[in-house]
Amino acid sequence: MRIPLYQVDAFTSRRFGGNPAAICALPRWLPDSLLQAIAAENNLAETAYFVQEPDGYRIRWFTPGVEVDLCGHATLASALVLMDCMGLGGESVVFNSRSGPLTVTRDGPRYTLDFPSRPAAPLADDEALAAALGATPLAVLKARDTMAVFETQAQVASLAPDMKALAKVDTFAVIATAPGDDCDFVSRFFAPRAGIDEDPVTGSAHSTLTPYWSARLGKKDMFARQISPRGGELWLTDRGERVSISGQGVLYMTGFIEVE
Repeated sequence: MRIPLYQVDAFTSRRFGGNPAAICALPRWLPDSLLQAIAAENNLAETAYFVQEPDGYRIRWFTPGVEVDLCGHATLASALVLMDCMGLGGESVVFNSRSGPLTVTRDGPRYTLDFPSRPAAPLADDEALAAALGATPLAVLKARDTMAVFETQAQVASLAPDMKALAKVDTFAVIATAPGDDCDFVSRFFAPRAGIDEDPVTGSAHSTLTPYWSARLGKKDMFARQISPRGGELWLTDRGERVSISGQGVLYMTGFIEVE
């Protein structure tokens, strides 16, 4: 069996920036063990698979180690593949997922994800988290991910976490964030428990970052940067129970996976 494979750099306008995602269009669902093995072989932050259904497409996302319930950059990349590579008509596509229906709309070079809002609740100071990050945040909050809020962009940029210690913190992942120097806010995303030490650009994290910064800054529309080494740019709108997460993407590679 030959599975079409596309690799897209998401949340960037340039190749070798943003977050690379592997996208596989499947005629039918394959065993979960095979999907996980392919994701491990690809060794990217996410491999997304989609299958066409009567009311849209079913999408699933796998890190090299686990299946996840929501992923932004691989959803954007999947929409780009469908619209730019596979000839899907129109300017929008609906993906059914473990997090409900997710619509992606194209407007010029940008793709906008309609994602659930996941506001974070305050937590008490976490000494283990601070020790693993190597710095003490101003505040700690929790949704799916734990969010550590810092005072400056420079503090977030200088973090060098102990990944083994961070993997022992009871959370899916850790978001480090602060006000931005040339944008509304910046972030970094660490998920060693999911097999990803640092994710280059994380759309799903902005389901939590958007409501936090919207309330703090008193604005609905924002521009953010994820300041990983590859870097990424996101345009965001807080819409209450939903958030809009927009960015660009660039096709990097096409090919086939050979499986028996």
